[in-house]
Amino acid sequence: MKTPLLRMWGWPIVFAVLTCIGLVAALLGDGWLDLVSAVALGVPVLACGWYCLKR
Repeated sequence: MKTPLLRMWGWPIVFAVLTCIGLVAALLGDGWLDLVSAVALGVPVLACGWYCLKR
């Protein structure tokens, strides 16, 4: 069974890590890093949009 801490903070931590990866990728490079940045920054936005439409 998951701990209560991970149940509450698991997804926000994942979204924060993805956002950091996306921002660093956008700052450091071109080419395939642009794709990494777009995906990493888009996933939290899409997840929040899906959650809002679900409610």
